[in-house]
Amino acid sequence: MNYWIDAHCHLQDRFFDSAPDAQVALEATLARAAGAGVERAVVIGTDLESSAQALALVRRESPIELYATVGLHPHDAASDLGPVAALAREGAPRLVGIGECGLDYFYEHSARDAQRASFAAQLGLAHELDLALVIHARDAFDDLFDILDSEGVPARTVIHCFTGTPVDVDGCLQRGCDVSISGVVTFKNAEALREATKLIPLDRLHVETDSPFLAPVPHRGRVNEPSFVSVVGEYVAALRGEDVALVRDQTSKNTARLFKLPL
Repeated sequence: MNYWIDAHCHLQDRFFDSAPDAQVALEATLARAAGAGVERAVVIGTDLESSAQALALVRRESPIELYATVGLHPHDAASDLGPVAALAREGAPRLVGIGECGLDYFYEHSARDAQRASFAAQLGLAHELDLALVIHARDAFDDLFDILDSEGVPARTVIHCFTGTPVDVDGCLQRGCDVSISGVVTFKNAEALREATKLIPLDRLHVETDSPFLAPVPHRGRVNEPSFVSVVGEYVAALRGEDVALVRDQTSKNTARLFKLPL
């Protein structure tokens, strides 16, 4: 695979709008991605609205292939999972995963009990539907691992936008989770993350933008977009002392395998 895949983005957060200028912006964003060697991207749901928008977005004509997930972010853990689960069970075209879901004890916008219950339920949904599980984990790895151990890790699971330590990444890998690295790895204060990134086996590594958030250096402060996944990938390759083409091709294979994308 001689192209990049953005394993995690939120195009609908900024661009899902009926206004003509929003559509022009979306088309330009996707064209820049194609020009940067990005051929595929996974658009992630975080609540009912964004999940429905993701499913609508990936059905549209685009210069790159778009795929979708549906889920409840831990910030929205108190919301009813039922309608999101119903979306997942409908089996829409290009629906490839459940999430993002998980635990966030840094912001803690939802009660921890609600987060744990919502995560466990979505983990079960991924098992039921044989879909990839996309996990958000921040300052919560102990509880995350407890739930994964008790509920069972789906065969295709990724920790997205990993920001933990070498100890945390080891716990993820031991449980069979893949690990996805975002532009945070380029930030000045991310030394522990850089050390952890070096420990991820190449066949378990993914790269993502998490756009429109967390643009990598030298674009930090700008709106992030899928074209910048190449910046993340090139940085990761240099950090690990690996050839850029090798990292590009293998991470794309990994993401295609994770989400069962056509080869």
